[in-house]
Amino acid sequence: MEVSPVPNDGRSSLYLATWGLFLSLAMVLLGGGMFSTLLGVRSELVGLPTAVSGTISAAYYAGFLVGSRIALRALRQVGHIRVYAALAAVLSAAITLIGLTNTPIAWIILRLLTGLCFAGIYVVAESWLNGLVNNEARGRLLAVYAVIVAAAFGVGQLSVFSLNARTVTGFAIAAVITSLAVVPVSMSEQAAVPEVEEHEHLSMRDLARIVPTGMGTILLVGLAHGALLGMGAVYATRAGLSVGRVGVFVAAMQLGGMVFTWPVSAASDDIDRRVVGVVACLGAIAGSALLLLGPAKSPMAILLVFIVGGMSYPLYSIGGAYTNDWIEPEHLTAAASQLVTLYGIGAMAGPFVASVFMDTMGVRGFYWAAIVLHALIALFLVYRIRAWHAPLTTRPWNEVSVPARAFFIPANIVSMGVSRRRRSRG
Repeated sequence: MEVSPVPNDGRSSLYLATWGLFLSLAMVLLGGGMFSTLLGVRSELVGLPTAVSGTISAAYYAGFLVGSRIALRALRQVGHIRVYAALAAVLSAAITLIGLTNTPIAWIILRLLTGLCFAGIYVVAESWLNGLVNNEARGRLLAVYAVIVAAAFGVGQLSVFSLNARTVTGFAIAAVITSLAVVPVSMSEQAAVPEVEEHEHLSMRDLARIVPTGMGTILLVGLAHGALLGMGAVYATRAGLSVGRVGVFVAAMQLGGMVFTWPVSAASDDIDRRVVGVVACLGAIAGSALLLLGPAKSPMAILLVFIVGGMSYPLYSIGGAYTNDWIEPEHLTAAASQLVTLYGIGAMAGPFVASVFMDTMGVRGFYWAAIVLHALIALFLVYRIRAWHAPLTTRPWNEVSVPARAFFIPANIVSMGVSRRRRSRG
């Protein structure tokens, strides 16, 4: 099944249609990065057990499961911009209330609410973007989206240097930035918002039937990212880093995603996205393994965390682009909602998985969790490559993009292996 291309009027019109959304997303994620790091540090300062910290992080992703559904229904009723503005307002209020409270129960409830808001914002954004482009450009546009998300979130995490996690000030600043994010997406006259059809519906069973690779990939990526994002600040605090260094540590993963998402996703437009995903997973595994060899306070650790994030975070864009390659245009919004739901299911379990590793193996169990979870993604993609025999390289060397050439040789090796298995079975 192939998607009919969604036409656009070129790069200039695409920029005019998306600048307001991208600027607003950057502001939301800037506030989100500040707030999530401050909450992670505060949970350690008050001495919460690992399981409770994991529960607070998991509550965020539990909110994803609810938020994606609510956002999809609201989109059909009032449209993209109104839903986005409402979610940003509720998110701002929840961040402020988290800063004003100091009890785990309140944090769990409010963290769930922030997850609901972020999930809805992601559904709105991804539905908006998928409706503007065809398959040939989808990977690159989603890469721009992922870069903006990672960069803004990372800058927000870095900005906690001079903030006291015990006070409300940092949370209030994050809430103000989130509130102001409504302005650009509401005031952009050129914003081209795609229409949402009433009959759009795509069940999880239908999605699994049409594109099992994308569905499984997003679920496992959510598991890995939930572990990294949910317990990163907890790990760094327990490893003895100051608040400022904790911000640098967790931001390095996001900034790595910002730097690597574009080339990795661009490569997935020219080379089989599954092969690109396998190679990216191997890079994340290698970086995590090297982190086991040195102290968390060393400059090399920051560089390696940067690489782990750079290889891991593009996996969501790859899984999303692969899924949308096989989805009819009228189902793109429903598919975006299901992907966010799947990601949330995996990410909700991720902090618990990481906390089990950390309780069992010590603080460095955080890295072992990253190794095991990325290995699962790689194994699943290899299985799907063997199960679904599609051309892994469709263009000659001189026609692929520069980023894709880094994956060209591995893709051809896998392609030859698949062909050999076919002949042996025949």
